[in-house]
Amino acid sequence: MGNVVLWKPSPTGVYASWLVYQILLEAGLPPNVIQFLPGDAETITKTVYEHKEFSALNFTGSSDVFRSLYAKAAEGVVGKKYRDMPRMVGETSGKNFHLIHSSADMDNAVKHTIRASFEYSGQKCSACSRVYIPQSRSKEFLDRIEKEMEPIKVGQPEDYEHFLGPVIHKASFDKIANIIDKANGDSRLQSIFGGSYDGSKGHFIHPSLYVANTLDHELFDEEIFGPVLVAYIYPDQEFDQVMAKIDTQGGGFALTGAIFANDRSVLRHAEDTLRYAAGNFYLNCKTTGAVIGHQSFGGSRSSGTNDKAGSANALMRFTSPRTLKEEMIPLQTVLYPSNLA
Repeated sequence: MGNVVLWKPSPTGVYASWLVYQILLEAGLPPNVIQFLPGDAETITKTVYEHKEFSALNFTGSSDVFRSLYAKAAEGVVGKKYRDMPRMVGETSGKNFHLIHSSADMDNAVKHTIRASFEYSGQKCSACSRVYIPQSRSKEFLDRIEKEMEPIKVGQPEDYEHFLGPVIHKASFDKIANIIDKANGDSRLQSIFGGSYDGSKGHFIHPSLYVANTLDHELFDEEIFGPVLVAYIYPDQEFDQVMAKIDTQGGGFALTGAIFANDRSVLRHAEDTLRYAAGNFYLNCKTTGAVIGHQSFGGSRSSGTNDKAGSANALMRFTSPRTLKEEMIPLQTVLYPSNLA
């Protein structure tokens, strides 16, 4: 499309990104269309933002970093530094939810919750990290999830029997371990399983589930980016109130969410009520697993610009459309009919 792209990978994702870059070249991507540019983020950003032809940013990362990049681009716009108005596309953070209704297939809801919360050690922006369970079926849910967790193993990813591997680096491990330590000593939380970690030979966090006795616990708003799930058991008759709370909590994010129910009217009601709570909303399906090219992906609020990666909408964000009009019939008069006496 004529765009030249600088690809700056995360320091912890350089090797995987480099492999993808080599695959693109092998598949026929012309050289120099993409400049693969690992290095110091501050130096690269400063250099790019000083260039008059800086036209677009496609960012994946934290909400706070994206806000700072957005503000810096705005300063350049105000100062008339750029030839174009830079397009800012961001896919950032999430605090995603599963809402369980009393009519749900509980076995299905439990299995989807485990996969959404603990696959990839919870290191997905779309991972489920808060779940809301109806009181009438809470024991069934908790008993089932404990049973399903029994065969799950944590260990080195080279062994495919391990469902969870390590978190990506020590800073992430330390952050999550600190959250677990605080949770274990919090009287407002009941530990159902997990609540432990092992940093002796890697950065392993054991999948953990806590039930909060208050809907206002900070774990419902704090982005963890690890295999830690917080649950709240709500009175069945307060389903609507819980949906209202889901919409307002979650750290201001609106990336993914799911409703589990066999009552079709409940699905429609939740779909309507939670229309702004998640850019990707799932019915009887986990919050993770959108495959680009099959299902577009993106969230709003503090989760990004919701340009829907994998859709024509995202593609248009990196184009500058031009409209052409050609007439073959000469204009006969300047005056309109209404101008004539």
